[in-house]
Amino acid sequence: MRGAIAGLVALASAVLSPAASGQSKIAPSPPPYIGAYQPQGVDEIGLWRQEDEGERALANSAILIRDEALNSYVRNVLCSAVGADRCGAARIYILRMPIFNATMSPNGTMRIFSGLLLRVRNEAELAAVLGHEFGHFERRHSLARFKAQRSGTDLLSWAGVFATLGNTYQSYSNLNSLQLSVYGQIFRFNRDQEREADMLGLGYLNRSSLRPQAASVVWQNLMSEQEASAAARGLRKPNFDRIAFFATHPPEAERANTLAEWAVPDAASRDLGANRYAAALASWLPTFLDDQIKLNDFGGSDYIISSLAENGWTAPLLVARGDLYRARGNPRDLAQASEFYGKAVEMDAALPEAQRGLGLSLIKTGRRTEGQVALRRYLDLKPNASDAAMISMLAPSAGGQ
Repeated sequence: MRGAIAGLVALASAVLSPAASGQSKIAPSPPPYIGAYQPQGVDEIGLWRQEDEGERALANSAILIRDEALNSYVRNVLCSAVGADRCGAARIYILRMPIFNATMSPNGTMRIFSGLLLRVRNEAELAAVLGHEFGHFERRHSLARFKAQRSGTDLLSWAGVFATLGNTYQSYSNLNSLQLSVYGQIFRFNRDQEREADMLGLGYLNRSSLRPQAASVVWQNLMSEQEASAAARGLRKPNFDRIAFFATHPPEAERANTLAEWAVPDAASRDLGANRYAAALASWLPTFLDDQIKLNDFGGSDYIISSLAENGWTAPLLVARGDLYRARGNPRDLAQASEFYGKAVEMDAALPEAQRGLGLSLIKTGRRTEGQVALRRYLDLKPNASDAAMISMLAPSAGGQ
């Protein structure tokens, strides 16, 4: 039992660093790349085999985005962050999932969710997140986490046996206290790994051609989104400084502040790659926004759309905002949706989705004739639309029933 406790504590201590203690310093450059790595030992070989099976299923997933141009672009961003030598170890899979996340498995499988691509605004922000995930991979955090969890659960299993043998109030009370201690240590271990990965990610960015200060902006924006989401629901403002007992990641405020401190000050004028990023995401943006709107998070979605429009509204963004308000469906929302769609039509009368949204919102606000005109324009622009039959019933052609 003592060996198990010592092992758990040693694993946690190995990760603790100036990053974990919150000490302010510039994130150092990563060590020289050691090249291709193969798993060592029974535990790591088992983890790799498990991830290999998962990757085979992932390659055939229905939510996998197979757009070659988008995949190539995202890989180039990763290479810009971690270097061409390191990025060759990663195999990228972009998944159509509207949540902010990315992961990297010990065998080199990197999963990037579409919700992340929707929320970051430039190459530097994306590189910060991808570099963080690559840091987990390079330091083999999955293996260390597995061993820490196994040591903790082994300890609790033996403790449960001894508590049963003792069969007293005190023995069970001691078991409960030990459970809290072990679980707390495991979650703290996870948080310290996240802090180390943050430092590694900043180390990659500091030596890249991209702006490392963007890493802090990612978390600032995420906090603003969460505040907007809470406000729309009538909830209290989230506490971004609080560390929950079962939290697997450091609080957002800590990460935003620490990442800003770790960035090289002289790099604040480096390239962000905002225009390149916008161009690469342009064809997928309406799809990603539609997926986000369907999450039924009005405040968060409105914040994302408005953030995308900081440099000026476009017809697709106005359509997305119209869709958001129309989905909520209050009478005042429908009136505002009609206004958004109308502005989109003024900017691009050939955009089918603008005509469709305008028509549907006008009909719902009692302006049926005007709405039918817009819907017929939609069918003219997109005669093979999947909803053409339904729209034709709402807006029959001249002489129709």
